[in-house]
Amino acid sequence: MNHKVNTRKKRKPPILTKRTQEMLHRLQDRLGMPVLVYWVSTGGEICQNDVTVMSALLGPAKRAARVGLFLKSDGGNPEAALRFVHLLRQKFGHISLLAPYACASAATMVALGANEIQMGPTSYLTAVDSSLKHDLSPVDHNNYLVSVSQDEVMRILRLWKEQRKGGNPYPEIYKYLHPLVLGALDRSSSLSMRICRELLGYHISSRAKALRISRALNYGYPSHSYPITAREAHLLGLDVRELDPAVESLLRDLNHIYSEMAQARLTDYDPLNYHQNEICNVLEIIGRQVFYEIDKDWYYRKEERRWVPMHDQSAWYLCTLLRNRWHPSRLHIR
Repeated sequence: MNHKVNTRKKRKPPILTKRTQEMLHRLQDRLGMPVLVYWVSTGGEICQNDVTVMSALLGPAKRAARVGLFLKSDGGNPEAALRFVHLLRQKFGHISLLAPYACASAATMVALGANEIQMGPTSYLTAVDSSLKHDLSPVDHNNYLVSVSQDEVMRILRLWKEQRKGGNPYPEIYKYLHPLVLGALDRSSSLSMRICRELLGYHISSRAKALRISRALNYGYPSHSYPITAREAHLLGLDVRELDPAVESLLRDLNHIYSEMAQARLTDYDPLNYHQNEICNVLEIIGRQVFYEIDKDWYYRKEERRWVPMHDQSAWYLCTLLRNRWHPSRLHIR
């Protein structure tokens, strides 16, 4: 392997905690209740460590009546979404979800655990049907594992039946999808239904209603990324409220600051090597901010036709105020 350590100065993302804290104070004053931020860039995802981080942020504080949760994410781990909601439910009696932008996939699951979802013109939830990358999944042209969805498999089976091909379709499917991938998909689909019912059960007493909403989100849409706007979310049976325009304006400004922090900083060394520095997940309350920063080299391994990470120094950081300045320090999570 012809990889060498480069000494070129690496580009770093800006840490804008002072500005985000000022916005949080304004937002909390406007809402009249505590505000939590759970912001995930397109380069990150909802993960199990997020639950540990939010627990550290909240600390041993007494249970409060209400909280506003600003959530933006394209999804991630559904089990982490369940644990995240469970944690908030131990700390707060009523959760108002503030969703000015995307709350997709596993983030939709987090939304299901909120008592109310406040949505604006650009807000949307999505379907939560199962898709996964298995160790035995097919690979794409870059030699990376591809995601396979339960909906795609069910459509193949339906088309086989509609075209009256007869016989057993699975031997043909097994030429492209390993049987263990199909088994994992079926299990993942059952898990998704269970998590949706569990989350809705926090505030919906009717089991039939919770089951109906869960089925619609898991099986009722032709695309995993189908945007469920406020109107359709209300028709599903969710408690959807209109975002206060003043609150929405503050959330947009706050989102802009987080987006500035999360711009990928890439340092190119040569055609086969570069360094990535990027903030992905940000969790914040008044007085403290935690973020996850990707910090690693990438090397293109020609014989495998793919990029592989090197010298990974990625870590969580806790920002606290010290002598009127915000200082990040490593937060060790394993």
